[in-house]
Parts: sequence; structure tokens; C-alpha cells
Amino acid sequence: MKARDDMTDHPATIVIVGAGAAGLTGSIAAAQTLAHEACDACVLLLDGAKHLGAKILVSGGGRCNVTHDVVTPKDFFGNRNIIRNVLAAFPVEQTIAWFASLGVELKNEPTGKLFPTTDNARTVLHALIDGARRADVTICQDHRVHEISQTKAGFLVQHSHGMTHASRVMLATGGQSLPRSGSDGFGYQLARRLGHQITPTAPALVPLVLAPSMFHTTLSGLSHEVEIITQVDRREVDRRRGSLLWTHVGISGPVVLDASRFWTLATKQGAVVEMYGNFVPTHSADELREWFMAQSARHPKRSLVRTLSSLVPDRFAESLCRHLSCEPQTAVAQVPRLNRDRLLNALTRFHFPIIGDRGWNVAEVTAGGIPLEEINYRTMESKLVPGLYLLGELLDCDGRIGGFNFQWAWATGWLAGASAGKSLANDKSPSHPASPPE
Repeated sequence: MKARDDMTDHPATIVIVGAGAAGLTGSIAAAQTLAHEACDACVLLLDGAKHLGAKILVSGGGRCNVTHDVVTPKDFFGNRNIIRNVLAAFPVEQTIAWFASLGVELKNEPTGKLFPTTDNARTVLHALIDGARRADVTICQDHRVHEISQTKAGFLVQHSHGMTHASRVMLATGGQSLPRSGSDGFGYQLARRLGHQITPTAPALVPLVLAPSMFHTTLSGLSHEVEIITQVDRREVDRRRGSLLWTHVGISGPVVLDASRFWTLATKQGAVVEMYGNFVPTHSADELREWFMAQSARHPKRSLVRTLSSLVPDRFAESLCRHLSCEPQTAVAQVPRLNRDRLLNALTRFHFPIIGDRGWNVAEVTAGGIPLEEINYRTMESKLVPGLYLLGELLDCDGRIGGFNFQWAWATGWLAGASAGKSLANDKSPSHPASPPE
């Protein structure tokens, strides 16, 4: 869409800052609500990027994991009572129907993830932009917002092409993940200047980096089922099971990405964080010991690595043996008791020597942000600043991997847009005369 620079003095305007998933959704909801209410008002969508939707395009490996077939508050971190109410206002079924109305059919994969049938994220992005165009939203690309201030009539939004008076403002700037896409954390500054608190932020859904002394480089590309246990100051804070992926710098995969927020947040706060892996989550430590002893009795001449390979991938079994200075080809019955105990302990409680995370440029989402307690969950309007709506990743809510963060974006975007549109329409109705221009 062609950007407009003459929007400096419109009597009734909803300005959305940020044209990502939440912002595009919010703009459509606001414009459609205004049209339904027969309200003569303008919806402007400002974004600092020249090309929209960078995060949508890279999500889901370029396929865009739109949502998940089952979404519950337990899939998120934050105030789950508030999260529950927000999700209920725009559930998965409504998301599916809404995208269908935009021309995007979704397919449900065995994992529960929902993708567009085209397997192309551009399908989603183009549908959102086209939907905004049909709703008569004015999208202003390359309009970086620098400041938002309150006025007697609403807000003054200053951007790289001038300034715009707004009756309502919706902040959808994203968090700090993938800053090259435009979500560089500046939205937090805008919110803070308007009076909001910001809980400490940290990268989430981010791969972790292991010490060079580890054997991860030899396993790069290998994935297998593990259980990850995270302890903060010796207290267990998270335990989850899923697929771990070894990389050239450390560990990734769904189970690691989901657990990463606990490591990044606690580390930022100066706490001692330890992560352990159980590579045979189907066995307890006692069961594993009994299994090993039975294998030694039944197949005494079988090599140690071949024995372990019936439980874990071959490459991992050999790398673990060498890491613990155990000769992989030793007959299983000849393994010294000390080595056996070390191996069994490593299989069920392996300490990952984590030295860092891959950072904001790789993280898929932000943990922390504007406290949910500072918004009205029925409308997404700020409790501190009337007429200001907060949505998406900007809020202190992050979901696990699998389409949950997009569902949060669609839900908060739709709720905020519909609420802002209805609020403005009520102001302009005869019983609620609009405020005079400043």
C-alpha cells in the first residue's frame, strides 16, 4: 500500500504502531468494527520497516505455524488467569474461521500445529495485508514512531514523516526478538514513557550454547527424545520432555527452546541455573541400572556402545562414552563398576555446561514485558492510560513453541482492535459527542 504523509490532523483516528501479526490483526478488527458501527473514522497502521511481516515470513521454517489445535493457559508463562480470559475471547476455532474468511485454509499436522495448506508463510502475510486493504486500513510503511504523548483530545504520535493526532493508539511493536525485523524493544520505551512498568526481559525460545569442552560438535544435526530439568538456585523450576537437537554450538530443538526462558531470565537476575538431561526418559535410574545388569548377563561380549545404542542413538552413545573416558568397544560385562556408574548417571542426569544463549538475533520470542495486570483483559486497554491499547509480544506473556505465540497475537490483536473501534464509535455517537480537536 502506498504510504500517506498527510495524516497529521484527522478528527477521529485509530493509530496502530507496528504491522506485525498482532498489529495487522488489530487494524482489521478496528476497521471492521468501525464500519459495522457506521462510524466515520480512520485507521492508520504505522511501521518502521520498508517491507512488512519479516517475523511472519521466517516463522515455522518459512511456513508460518499459525496456531495449535489445542491452546490452553498452561501453554503460556505469565498471569494465567488473565491469559485464560484473553484466549477465551478469540479461541482457536475463531482463528481458523477468521483465516478462512481471509482466504487462508489451514491444515492440522500430527504434532497439533496448524499451517497454511500452501506451506508458505507469504500466504498468511499477503492475506493479512489484503484484509487490511479491503477494510480500508491505511498502511504507512517506513514510518518509524519516535514518541507518543497524551493530549487533551487523545494522543500525538510523532514519526519519521511528521506527526499524527490519534483518538486511540494501539501499541503492537513486538518485543526484542529478531530486532532486524523491527522489534528492537523500542516499544517498551514508548510504554514506559506513558507510565507503564516493564518486567525484566530475556530471550525465549532460543538455542543454548555449550562449553567448547563438550562433544556437541560431533553430534550436530542429531535429534532425539530427552527430558530436561531446570534448577534455579538448586530448586527445580521446570521439567519437560521432547525432542533435543544438537547443534555446532550447543543444543536446540523444541524441548530446549521451551526450557530456555528459565535459563535466560534466571541468569539475567544473577541466579545460579543448572540444566540436566535424562536421555532415557522412559526409565528411572533404578530401572536403567537393572536393564544394564541384565544386558551384561545376557550378552556379556557385546560392546558397550552397541548395548547403549539400543536405548540412544549410536553417535550419541559413542560420544558420551568417549566424553566419560570409557572405551566404546569394551565388552559390556568388562566395564568397570566406576565407569558403569558414571555412564548410568550421565544417561539419566547429564549436566549441560551451558555458557550462554544465541541471543536476540536468534530468539523467537521475548520473555517479560508490560505486566498483564496493567491492562483490562476484556479490551486490552491500558488501566493507566485511557485510549491506549497494548497487544502481542509487548506484553509479559510468552508461549511455548508450536503456534501458541501467534495465537496470542491474533487474540490480543482482535480483542484490542474490536474494543478500540467500539470505544471510538461510542464516543462519536450522539449520546457521546466527540471531544473537540486540540
